[in-house]
Amino acid sequence: MTSEHGDGGPRTLKTVSTASRVLDAVREHDEVGASDLAAALDVSKSTAYIHLRTLEENGFLVQRGDTYRLAFKFTVLGEYVRNRSPLYRYGKSEVDDLAEETNQYTHLVTEEDGFGINLYQVRGDTGIDGEYQTDKIQRRDHLHYTASGKAILAYLPRERVEEILDERGLPARTANTVTDAESLFAELERVRERGYAYNDGEEIDGFRAVGAPVRDADGDVLGSLSVSGPASVMQGDRFEEEMPQRVTQSANVIEVNITMDARANQSV
Repeated sequence: MTSEHGDGGPRTLKTVSTASRVLDAVREHDEVGASDLAAALDVSKSTAYIHLRTLEENGFLVQRGDTYRLAFKFTVLGEYVRNRSPLYRYGKSEVDDLAEETNQYTHLVTEEDGFGINLYQVRGDTGIDGEYQTDKIQRRDHLHYTASGKAILAYLPRERVEEILDERGLPARTANTVTDAESLFAELERVRERGYAYNDGEEIDGFRAVGAPVRDADGDVLGSLSVSGPASVMQGDRFEEEMPQRVTQSANVIEVNITMDARANQSV
């Protein structure tokens, strides 16, 4: 069965859209049975059961008694996608080195569908532990309240940034979050001028970060690299000079390696 967007967009398969909703429901509840899924999707129990069984037969769900959970097949697919990314392949070692040197959380982030995706994250020896950072690698972030996200937004075309803001909005996470579009664009201009972005308690109160863009030889932004930690550690010259310099250096190393690899492949 297909549907067509009223705005003249492409035709889509309702079955695939429904399958996506089922998977989202399973992820949200960790495990679901047919009755729970029927209530979540507002369908009959028999229809919910058919969806669950179909996804189970295709390896996307695993049955445990009367409930279903996401299968490890997603881990295999995710690793395949991540390993094909030059940003990850050449950024991983820099993230490892940066986390070891700074002893704080270090992130490698890319943009997809208007959100920030954490490709890789390492906790330094003195990085604050907790479920928030553990969960961060499993979810998508809005771009406007993280240093890594703003480093990406600053180097996207303005038209693309406006599309993202229209689709995703500017929700507040703390009292420091920028929630006004013009204020954000002014900050993105400052990011381009200095070459790196700050997050000063905009995602979590008392938590700071510095992020730098990673771009290809044509200047297109591939993602970003960031270091984050408590304000008690990220302050003074460490926050304003040392971290920006170290993060931008690491981002540049990743850029050089990606460019060299691309040119080597072109000459083959």
